[in-house]
Amino acid sequence: MLRRYGRGALLWFSVTAMYLFGLMMGGTVYTPRTGDMMLTLVHSGGFVCDLLTGLPYVLSVAFGYAGSNAPGLEFDYGTVFLAAAGLLNVLAMVDAYEISTGKKD
Repeated sequence: MLRRYGRGALLWFSVTAMYLFGLMMGGTVYTPRTGDMMLTLVHSGGFVCDLLTGLPYVLSVAFGYAGSNAPGLEFDYGTVFLAAAGLLNVLAMVDAYEISTGKKD
């Protein structure tokens, strides 16, 4: 709608690539869980970040991806990549809003 096809394609590719790299590294795809306060906080925050990614999150949950629980840096980095993909998607939405209101060129 903003006629910024290059910018949109770059952001779409970046969000999707980050999410796929997170999956390939064995990161955890969070779903809402309850328990003690810390477990609820971590899983709720992770769920919101993952959900903000949109369609890649819905597809990974629909196909039953669970991730790895093995200790190690690769698993941790994968989880961070999954969450960062959702936050990057929010940043793209804010960017599109600022362009549409004329606050940014």
